[in-house]
Amino acid sequence: MTSNDDASERGHPAPPGTQKVAESTSSTTSELFFDLVFVFAFVQVTTLVTNEFTVHGIVNGLLVLAILWWAWSISVWVANRVRADFGLTRAAVLAVTAVLFLLAISTREAFEDEPGGVKGPLVFATCYVAVRVFMLALRWYALPEMTVQDLVVLTLPLLGGGSLLFGAALVPHRVFDIEWQANLAQTAFWGAAVIVDFGLGMALPARRRVLSARHWAERHGLIVLVALGESIIAIGLSSLDVPISWWLLWASALGLVVAAALEWLYFDVVALAGEQSLRRCPPVRRVDLARDGYTYLHLPMIAGIILYAVGLKEVITDAHGGTRAWTVDGLELYTLYGGVVLFLLTHIAFQLRITEILRTIIWPRLAAVVILVALIPFTDGGHALAALGQLAVCCVGLVVVEVIVANGQREQLREAILMHRATEESGMGTGWSHPADM
Repeated sequence: MTSNDDASERGHPAPPGTQKVAESTSSTTSELFFDLVFVFAFVQVTTLVTNEFTVHGIVNGLLVLAILWWAWSISVWVANRVRADFGLTRAAVLAVTAVLFLLAISTREAFEDEPGGVKGPLVFATCYVAVRVFMLALRWYALPEMTVQDLVVLTLPLLGGGSLLFGAALVPHRVFDIEWQANLAQTAFWGAAVIVDFGLGMALPARRRVLSARHWAERHGLIVLVALGESIIAIGLSSLDVPISWWLLWASALGLVVAAALEWLYFDVVALAGEQSLRRCPPVRRVDLARDGYTYLHLPMIAGIILYAVGLKEVITDAHGGTRAWTVDGLELYTLYGGVVLFLLTHIAFQLRITEILRTIIWPRLAAVVILVALIPFTDGGHALAALGQLAVCCVGLVVVEVIVANGQREQLREAILMHRATEESGMGTGWSHPADM
């Protein structure tokens, strides 16, 4: 990956209607509004999966999630270079948000068009390409240090991934007469589009920067909150057609406890440790950490939360007014437990890749993964409330163990982050300091 030096970048003034990001920049209201669309988008993904609750349906849902994630990630790379709440940039972000909302609306028909109206898969592909073109145009205008080579490099994955999505919408059902063959071909097109975007999108040489560690960590923390919020929405939506009963109340409470535990596990220390690690190096050296730890590894974290939400939704919608003991088995159990396992495993990978701080909490997380995987055979076909209870106890127990293991390091980490932010906001430093390991 090639990049220009810092002196060269500072020599380019911000174009009219834009403002460059500083080290002390935090998330803006325009970005928060942009992220709100993903609350709906994630709901649409869970709806897509639950409408075809099979292995194939889950794969399709995860592919859609990956495409949505890439659109969101590109917006973060741009917003970490040019402020999203200033002048022309703000108008451009709002325009992209409108197109993104149309993309989210079409998500439910990304694979199969419902009778009547326009063709859903084509609408999805068109809106996705439009979002990418908007972001590329904004990047080209707002970052004058970009070269024609940079533009070509950033355009190639857009053309490749977009063409494959249009191919998925148009080709399979015209070539294959047998439905399952057409469906598999469509999934293959989508898989290829994801590979092109994620492979070429970050592997090809282009000028990239992470100018604000605080902004970068905040934006990824906010999208994790959005995904966790979707798991709460899943409880509410799935209970709409279920009569209020003690079973439903207990299931909802336990589902919320698990979501709260996941929130704690992400934000208590690890999110802060990730931000601290980014602060330790200048912007040009942050790119690899930002790409691996956030752009790549946060996607399976989000996928784990979405899978948990799908499993929870399936468990609750199986309720029938308290007249029988509900069981959990098969895909319900694997998505419910597997989603949490995927979240924890990815969190461990994130810690190993990006930070040397608080490595001691990795072992309790590995132990929790082993326990959850071991519980699956014994829980399969068992009472749903017992399964949710076991999951909640395991997650809460992990939180308690981590608090004990982290001990005083948690306070030291918080103090270091607060000190850096105070220094940045007072204009006394750049935030590129290298504090000692804790």
